[in-house]
Amino acid sequence: MRHVIVPGRHHLLTRFQVDYLRRLLAGVEHDDVGDRVAASADAVVVWAVTSANHSATRRNPFPGHRREAAIEILAHVERMPSIVVPVVDVAPTPRFAEITLKTIDYATAERISPSPATAIVATSTPAVAEMYRALGYRIAPMERGHPDSPDTPWQLLDDLTAGGDRWRTAAHPASVDIVDRYGLAEQARQIATDPVIGDEGGLTQTRDYRTYSRSFEDAADRKWAQARPWIVPGRVVDLGCATGAMLELAAREPALAESDLIGVEVAPELFAECEHKKSQGAFANPNTFFYRRNILAGSLFPDRSIATTLSFALTHEIYSYGDGMPSLEAFARAIADQTMPGGVWINSDVCGPADPGRRVRLRFHEGDVTTPARRLTGSNDEIAAALDALPVASRVAQFAQDFTELSGTPWRYDVCDERTIELSLGDAMEFLETVSYTRNWLSEMHERFCALSWQDWQALIASVGLQIDERSGPWRNEWLVEHRFAAAASLTDPAGRPLPWPDTHVLLVARRPLEG
Repeated sequence: MRHVIVPGRHHLLTRFQVDYLRRLLAGVEHDDVGDRVAASADAVVVWAVTSANHSATRRNPFPGHRREAAIEILAHVERMPSIVVPVVDVAPTPRFAEITLKTIDYATAERISPSPATAIVATSTPAVAEMYRALGYRIAPMERGHPDSPDTPWQLLDDLTAGGDRWRTAAHPASVDIVDRYGLAEQARQIATDPVIGDEGGLTQTRDYRTYSRSFEDAADRKWAQARPWIVPGRVVDLGCATGAMLELAAREPALAESDLIGVEVAPELFAECEHKKSQGAFANPNTFFYRRNILAGSLFPDRSIATTLSFALTHEIYSYGDGMPSLEAFARAIADQTMPGGVWINSDVCGPADPGRRVRLRFHEGDVTTPARRLTGSNDEIAAALDALPVASRVAQFAQDFTELSGTPWRYDVCDERTIELSLGDAMEFLETVSYTRNWLSEMHERFCALSWQDWQALIASVGLQIDERSGPWRNEWLVEHRFAAAASLTDPAGRPLPWPDTHVLLVARRPLEG
């Protein structure tokens, strides 16, 4: 054997791995069927670092370049002939072993071209071993079945994220050095205990980020026009910046040429696009920076250090995916703390009606409100096709089922007849503002659009010590009224008297007083 391929995420390297690989290279270890492995004198260990472009998630808490650095240190201090090959994260596929082998081939310019005749795969994960075995490769089982029952790297990582110190004894000093030098243990623990961020790093596993990012790109001009009159130059932060489209526009502003423009995004797909655009020179202001951080994990910036904070279509997600009002209050306090005297928070989002508990009726133009709900399965495209085939009225029961289950908030209504339901005004607007988002239905059903009215916003801002600019306030999106609300139903009181459509959005401009 000329190559020992070690596929894995390699968050922590272990002392056992070093000893085992030395024995494998020395020809004194056996494969998983008991045959001795003979290695050539010039054999090389090929560390395939999978999910190398994936970080800050429960599945991959450490960034790929830190993992690679630890391997390089290990190879140097142990004098172990090694090559490190990063392998990008891909969706689950039975061809993953084949993809990894091809990546090794191409990344090394075919200097290392693995084949069953020249390479053995060292892995303790049965499912991974089976994929390589199916391609004809011999398997060196490493920790699996070893008489000493050594901890696997994942067991050590579990100990680290749980706050233990046992991992330090079994981990190789190269990993301990990297973890300590860059504070990776605390980062991993924050990610592991975060109640909002999922295994893959996003808010929800069902969101189609292609559709999501396109909608943000398309709306960037409108959003920037809304924010621009209130911007205070200095450090300008866009929280939940998506693909950085608003910062592209900000970077072209002569008045902001000396400002630092900072985008914060948690979703790995969107953050990667921000970094890609920056590498392509999309931002005219070179002082444009991006951070992949969870805005609910605590303060992001030092107190009184930010001139302008932007949050567009974000606060309803904080409420929905966090712990409701407590999460939003913590978010508002963090922004108030980071805002410098004279600085501003510009928040644009959906808004609930002023009288959410008022009883109203929705009379739909077509469809049947008694159409039963069903369990939606399949891709986003398949779910959208099934829902789009139904008139809005015929989605009422489906919405009630999915919204109640996924948002954790009861949504109640009374059936008056096949076209009419009676419910609270807040619930009526929750339905009408969400029901057309069929493309990301299972994601949108997590979200509360109408949880806060303008009065609630005023109380929240006062509680954190900021002052609301009198020119900001609630407003009604007339496009939604024409194309979504009135196109689907009429709004009346229980006696049948027509009611005006309520406010749908809020533009909130809150300042820290100069003496604050």
